[in-house]
Amino acid sequence: MSDRYTQICEQLVNQPRRWLVTGVAGFIGSALLERLIDLGQTVVGLDNFSNGHQRNLDDVLAIHADAPAQFKMIRGDIRDVATCREAVADVDVVLHQAAIGSVPRSIKDPVPYHDTNVTGFMNLVLAARDAGVKRVVYASSSSVYGDHPGLPKVEDALGKPLSPYAATKRMNEIYAQVFGDVYGLEPVGLRYFNVFGRRQDPNGQYAAVIPRWIAALRAGEPCTIFGDGSSSRDFCYVDNVVAANLLAATAPTHAVNTVYNVGCNGRTDLKELFAILRDNLAKVQPEVARAEPRFTEPRAGDIPHSQASIAKITAALGYAPSHDIAAGLAETVAWFAAR
Repeated sequence: MSDRYTQICEQLVNQPRRWLVTGVAGFIGSALLERLIDLGQTVVGLDNFSNGHQRNLDDVLAIHADAPAQFKMIRGDIRDVATCREAVADVDVVLHQAAIGSVPRSIKDPVPYHDTNVTGFMNLVLAARDAGVKRVVYASSSSVYGDHPGLPKVEDALGKPLSPYAATKRMNEIYAQVFGDVYGLEPVGLRYFNVFGRRQDPNGQYAAVIPRWIAALRAGEPCTIFGDGSSSRDFCYVDNVVAANLLAATAPTHAVNTVYNVGCNGRTDLKELFAILRDNLAKVQPEVARAEPRFTEPRAGDIPHSQASIAKITAALGYAPSHDIAAGLAETVAWFAAR
């Protein structure tokens, strides 16, 4: 944990704020809620439960006896202007996580991606502007790097987007920059690289690889690798993402109206990832040690390699990952195994 993160957590305890977390019932949103409640903050949550789950909220609210008093839930959709206006009323900071994810699903059905990820984003930043809420921290994605071959990925070197999902996240960044320049908003975009951790949903055709493989290994089912397993990703534990959000939310004004990578500046290929997960799970489920992955055709829109340069966010915000992939996977596997 970085010195600056420790400092701002202490400051927040002493001077609590009122936060809006959109997508609060998702796995990243619920991790943000968990940390903010820990720090004694007041939180408004917004979610339409299309991707999030009530069980995530129940899990967080059960951790602290006084949590329900710190938390107000709005069940609603960012595509609805009135809902966005209600959600931003009297808040100090917006942490915007609500979106539809999945590159393959966006290729199959692009329209809902634009409606939620672009129009919904516009509704929210307009509502924030009109309510006088300056600081909006929003989730972007490493997918915006598209076909740019450079590694590690540096914020100002972008390629062509390879999916409608990537296009929507790039549009968020463009709109945020315009709202910063034209209306005096203080947006900070965080380009997440392959986030994983507790409460991530293992179910569904488009579930992320780590929870999906954990569930498959526990059930004795095969884990599928798209391609030959050499594709690599910068897998980033959710607690690192929480820290990045709080650092961005409290950053000095000279560090806003820009975008930052959030990752670990590392790469793990899918064969390695499978082996780490299998070895962790085998400690509590010995029969898993014999499992082997199966391979199938690569997926459209997937980039072969991804790795975050974190030089910019480290210099500007004092970000330092508290968990590398080994530490993050150990905690994640333990969390799932306990359930």
